[in-house]
Amino acid sequence: AASGLIPETPTRFSVAVNYTALGIEHILLGIDHLLFVLALLLLVKGVRLLVETITAFTIAHSFTLAAATLGWVHVRPGPVEAIIALSIVFVAQEIVHSRMGRPGLSERYPWLVAFTFGLLHGFGFAGALSALGLPQNAIPIALLFFNVGVELGQLLYVAAILLLIAVLRRLPLVWPAWSYRIPAYGIGVIAMFWFIERTVKLF
Repeated sequence: AASGLIPETPTRFSVAVNYTALGIEHILLGIDHLLFVLALLLLVKGVRLLVETITAFTIAHSFTLAAATLGWVHVRPGPVEAIIALSIVFVAQEIVHSRMGRPGLSERYPWLVAFTFGLLHGFGFAGALSALGLPQNAIPIALLFFNVGVELGQLLYVAAILLLIAVLRRLPLVWPAWSYRIPAYGIGVIAMFWFIERTVKLF
């Protein structure tokens, strides 16, 4: 398991390296978090607004990741995971509304939506970090560099998606008017399945 990378008495440097790697691994394997970011990328228009939105998401989940990991806030993981899935459904349907000429809150104030749901996603990151365990002699360093790893992984993912979008736009293809529904509905259906599945597990 990934937690096996952490030695019994780690140095600060090894903690920084290992928890950065764990953060990158967690975000790149966290399909629900990636789908949420993808939905934001499909919705937000303009580089400046995209930067503001991603920054708001980063600040929010960094705050709740630290608060939950340090024991300042206690939440049940089950309901959080269900609401995270619902947050993805919400943004997916906002994409559809936007393309139909009915811009919603996510398009008008994407940074606000990203910050609000980012708080929930931070609790999800905290649950993963708690499962990995923290070295008692370097908890702040582990927390910091796990978050750094999450951000690095997120930036790699965003860069890859933007590159893919740029390549698709250069292809000599004529996309049908309804093509925007494919990613939006795909994201929404998957997220709704997760929401139902995670809600059922609560009972």
